[in-house]
Amino acid sequence: MDRTGLERWLAAYERAWRSPGIDQLADLFTADASYMNAPFQEPFRGLDAIAAMWEEERDGHDEGFEMDSEVLAVEGDVGVARLEVRYEGPPPIVYRDLWVVTLGEDGRCSAFEEWPFSPDDQPAQQ
Repeated sequence: MDRTGLERWLAAYERAWRSPGIDQLADLFTADASYMNAPFQEPFRGLDAIAAMWEEERDGHDEGFEMDSEVLAVEGDVGVARLEVRYEGPPPIVYRDLWVVTLGEDGRCSAFEEWPFSPDDQPAQQ
């Protein structure tokens, strides 16, 4: 993996989140991928579990949000990115996240770990 590969994956993730259905997930994640959406939580394992979580977590493919990302580091097959995601709401919610992403040679993620942070004065979602 290199910075450009991780940037491509981040852009594909955002496109998939904005797309109806879950068809694009197989292009993003391996069949046996793990997806942890907060530290110390049990990860979702496998594409079917990730797909179910994906549909449960989002308000729909057309929910209003803006996402900015910056690749911080890449070492071997692991990359770290900082993101800011602003959901329209109501109420509006802002997250600053760290994502730890393990990508294979085919560009798909085998392990995803999210560290979401939100200000104390807004409701937290998980």
